Amino acid sequence: MQHSPAIRAESLFKRFGDFTAVNGIDFQIQRGECFGFLGPNGAGKTSTMRMISCVSPVSSGTLSVYDMDVRSSQRDVKKVLGVVSQADSLDPDLNVMQNLLSYGRFFNLNSDVARDRALEGLELFQLADRANAMPDHLSGGMRRRLLIARALMNEPRILVLDEPTTGLDPQARLLVWDKLNLLKSRGITMLLTTHYMDEAAHLCDRLVVIDHGEVLEEGTPAEMIRSHVGDIVFELRVSHTDKAGLIEWLNVSGIDGHIEDRADSVLVYPRNGSLSLDDLPIDGYQVTRRPGNLEDVFLRLTGRGLREG
Repeated sequence: MQHSPAIRAESLFKRFGDFTAVNGIDFQIQRGECFGFLGPNGAGKTSTMRMISCVSPVSSGTLSVYDMDVRSSQRDVKKVLGVVSQADSLDPDLNVMQNLLSYGRFFNLNSDVARDRALEGLELFQLADRANAMPDHLSGGMRRRLLIARALMNEPRILVLDEPTTGLDPQARLLVWDKLNLLKSRGITMLLTTHYMDEAAHLCDRLVVIDHGEVLEEGTPAEMIRSHVGDIVFELRVSHTDKAGLIEWLNVSGIDGHIEDRADSVLVYPRNGSLSLDDLPIDGYQVTRRPGNLEDVFLRLTGRGLREG
């Protein structure tokens, strides 16, 4: 029997007065998958997450979670969600264990069940030895892990993760990735926003790139890289004064590929896969032949301009 999607959006809009933050998007998130939203600041990602989490009302369109309409079944929707927002919302006046137990009371958990789940979460995220510590005495990585452990107190079927590893060092990020993969293996559906392209590639089964409130592309990370970038990218490091001349040479040389100006580099994306280093003016330049990645896809779809807010 085919299960209905965990989350379904059809012609979904979010408006703030005359401003449209989410512009009629469609997507489906299947049960048990990790689904990613990528996009620049202000693209509409967080507005979409807030509608799914029943924090912000839907302006128009359809949005359902396990076939429950988020407008008419908010209480039931919240019961199946665990939400990890960008903001650190730990209570500074409560210790680690108390933060978890107080959160459990929002879901009417009895004290024994809440303590068992809290201990399980602390063990899972390697925080058992910090149960009596105050949040201000935890590292940034520990606080993020505690926020995820707290979101699991109600045993959610869907975990909503808004920038879960922002500001963490590489070791802490890898630990969070490992735990999220473990949770996915247990059948928990995940919705993820991140600005780390390697994180999206590592965790997401499928993803969408969204900008100006609209979905630009949807697919698996591998499909999107293959479609928009290709398997191989040549990256030529070049000074600002030499860049224009190099780009002009590449444009008139007959190279079968897309040429992109990116900061201190010029990138060449071969169209037919047959381009080699011998075809490029490597003298005087540092040339790297590397696989295409999600960052290449992201920048090709959304541009290089800095977005604020």
